Amino acid sequence: MPRPSTPKPPRPGRNRPAQAARGRTAGAEARQREAAESEKLHKMLAAAGLGSRRDMEMYIATGRVSVNGQIAQVGDRVKPSDVVRVDGQVVRLPWRARLPRVLIYHKPEGEIVSRDDPERRASVFDQLPRLRGERWIAIGRLDYNTEGLLIFTTSGELANRLMHPRFEVEREYAVRVLGELSAEQLEALRQGVKLEDGPAQVRSIEATGGEGANRWYRVVLMEGRNREVRRLFEALGLTVSRLIRVRFGPVALPPRLKRGQRTELAEDEVARLVAWAGRAGEGKEAGKPAEPTKSVHPYRRRLASRGAKPPAD
Repeated sequence: MPRPSTPKPPRPGRNRPAQAARGRTAGAEARQREAAESEKLHKMLAAAGLGSRRDMEMYIATGRVSVNGQIAQVGDRVKPSDVVRVDGQVVRLPWRARLPRVLIYHKPEGEIVSRDDPERRASVFDQLPRLRGERWIAIGRLDYNTEGLLIFTTSGELANRLMHPRFEVEREYAVRVLGELSAEQLEALRQGVKLEDGPAQVRSIEATGGEGANRWYRVVLMEGRNREVRRLFEALGLTVSRLIRVRFGPVALPPRLKRGQRTELAEDEVARLVAWAGRAGEGKEAGKPAEPTKSVHPYRRRLASRGAKPPAD
């Protein structure tokens, strides 16, 4: 009876091509996973709250940023395992999805929206809680003599979405002037007024009453140029005697928040704001608040009824 044949062992090296192919496939998959986990460096620095994406690109271009000990270049990508330093200090990048912090401040007159002031005037940043590894970014500015809503966040991306002109986010103001606008002047503001830095116009303006020589108006703008509201009225021969910002995008100044006070938005409010900002600019109505983050400010209720008395000084 013939003995069954035993299979011969494979010759050394016979399966090397298959092993090499599997190795290349595994290597390609690892590189794909690594690429999927990586993000652009300037985007992650902005998400860490160090500034806008444009600011972070300037940081990188000027050699202030390093990755694993090497000076970074604009366009570089980073992974969670990379060590990133800005000006020699390690920066913790927010790899896990987390909501930014958002703070609302009722700015009084007599404070500047700047960290550096040669005149050493009071700054809104002096009133904010201290952060570790992050910084507060002001969403828009208010001049020294203007009061009202200021929003601060730790997210450069969120700040950019709310401030950049192309997203057309509304700013609403209560404006008190000495004198009264004529029908022609109201139409001029809607159509556009020539200023030294180019034409400007309001999205809407509504007279809301007043007493004596003072008149109040509700004004909505789609941009945030320096002293724009005051300059628009000055171009028509009227002086703004009081200016209050009562809304920025979907966020209204809370009724309970007095001058000089601040409050931080809850996580659900921040989530709604981030979602709203992600949709901003998609349509003509993007600047209008679909769902206010905070309750309606009393200035807006007062401005809603014609002939009502203006807020007291």
